[in-house]
Amino acid sequence: MTWTAPTPPALADGPTTGDDRALLEGMLGWHRWTLLDVCAGLTGEQLASHPIASTNLSLLGLVRHMAKVERIWFRKRVAEQDVDHLYRFEARDDTDFNDIDPTDAERAYAQLVDEQAAAAKAVADLPFDLEIQNHHGTMSLRMVHLHMVQEYARHNGHADLLREAIDGVTGR
Repeated sequence: MTWTAPTPPALADGPTTGDDRALLEGMLGWHRWTLLDVCAGLTGEQLASHPIASTNLSLLGLVRHMAKVERIWFRKRVAEQDVDHLYRFEARDDTDFNDIDPTDAERAYAQLVDEQAAAAKAVADLPFDLEIQNHHGTMSLRMVHLHMVQEYARHNGHADLLREAIDGVTGR
């Protein structure tokens, strides 16, 4: 039987007023869910395909990339967990986008789901004003959330275009 990306469980609407932490966590949760939803129903071969000839982007590459950045920002940089980088991060060679194998889709998809949960758990009890140092300078956990919302928003736009090019599906 050929594996297909599952439809993620329904997501409750996040808050639209109130505390900035609840708002940002809700928005980030929606973006995390959206990438999974755009992939739903596609096979590993479809996720690994490059339906737009002018780019190296694939849905599987986006899944792998977002697992990598979830781990880097929340687990490694903010929570300072001693976990390995994913996809040859140190090489800075876009392995997450370029070294694509359709038979790896199920594992990569599960890894993204696991990284999303691990990232949320890693920072759940940390104050939003917590500051970290990185190549951008000083950033608060609040700003890391903003950065990740931006990262997902950018790549979810790519994902929408890729999905439409694969099978014509829009509005996921």
